[in-house]
Amino acid sequence: MTLPKPPSTYTEFVKRYPELAQAWDLIGEGGKKGPLDADTIRLVKLGIAIGAMREGAVHSSVRKAIAQGIDVEALEQIVSLAAGTLGLPSTVAAWTWVKDELPKDS
Repeated sequence: MTLPKPPSTYTEFVKRYPELAQAWDLIGEGGKKGPLDADTIRLVKLGIAIGAMREGAVHSSVRKAIAQGIDVEALEQIVSLAAGTLGLPSTVAAWTWVKDELPKDS
């Protein structure tokens, strides 16, 4: 799997603060240890980003999910699952963030 290119702001930040980038990578690797497969990990991370209302993290998770080959329908289901906990206004906001990153024919 080829990961999508990160936004230029992220690239600039990690060039300026390489130690933080290294620490961030270690945190990410540590979270992957366990029985969950890569697709499940990506969907859980998307759900957490939605629940935390982190627009940038939602965008990133969707880009990575698409690169992994995760179906658009699965991404949409994650958004719909948020409605009962977050309420409709927050869920609609998350929906727009997901749609920002989906292929235009979706």
